[in-house]
Amino acid sequence: MNKLKFIIPLLLLTQGVFAWGFYGHKMVNRLAVFSLPPEMFSFYKIHIDYITENSVNPDKRRYSDTAEACRHYIDLDHYTLLAYGIVPWHIQVMLTRLTYAFKEKDLDKILRISAELGHYVADAHVPLHASENYNGQFTNQYGIHGFWESRLPELFSADYDLFVGKCMYLNNPLENAWQASEGSFAGIDTVLGFESMLNNNFDVSRKYSIEYKGATQIKTYSKEYALAYHQMLKGQVERRLKESILMVANMWYTAWVNAGQPNLDDLTKDKKQPKPSDSEMQQIIADEQKLLNNNRMIGREEK
Repeated sequence: MNKLKFIIPLLLLTQGVFAWGFYGHKMVNRLAVFSLPPEMFSFYKIHIDYITENSVNPDKRRYSDTAEACRHYIDLDHYTLLAYGIVPWHIQVMLTRLTYAFKEKDLDKILRISAELGHYVADAHVPLHASENYNGQFTNQYGIHGFWESRLPELFSADYDLFVGKCMYLNNPLENAWQASEGSFAGIDTVLGFESMLNNNFDVSRKYSIEYKGATQIKTYSKEYALAYHQMLKGQVERRLKESILMVANMWYTAWVNAGQPNLDDLTKDKKQPKPSDSEMQQIIADEQKLLNNNRMIGREEK
């Protein structure tokens, strides 16, 4: 029993709690900027650090906002509204909000909504965000969520070709959001099946390793095990990342076009990053403290 108490907490990696992990979400938003047309690129490039860093805000809110969790996923294998997720519709809601922000030429709203829209789009591309078995809890694969969407990108994304070309206008963004979720659902059997096969044929003594995250010692999937799994997936993680990047850029561009393609040059004259209100800053501090204390998020935990 004491050994079990030791192993389980170590497997609950902080960076594995969120879809794509903080690392992946920041990478998706940052790279999406480079797919925008010149009329948008200069504006987004000036604010690329804000767009990057604030991509993870929706996940931070999951520690304090009871309405947040269902916006990140949709369990297509067992669906009831809210209980099993609304991510395609929430992407549409965020797209509409961004369109109005462009119309109003509201710098703060454009940047905040762009960053968060990118988060939900990226979430829709994670296979385990389309299944009730989101963390392998029904198949004795607990921890696979963080393994697939955090551990693998952090280890191997430096070798990915994430150039996705220029963005395009989406005639039916809601349909595209659904296609992203359906594509994720189609990949679930691969994600779960290959890991199960590997687990059954891999020396358990080499499956995990002890590493340090800052001053914290953690037990995680070994690089050897991760490499074997990554090779079995044959580029699946890279493909879903690329599709995420392109769709984020497509959504931003579509909102801008729908707003009448406003000239963003006036907004680029003020190169200061938007500052949160006092109440927003208090919430940010509270959310950060909860993360540091490793509190439980509201809703399902995708460790």
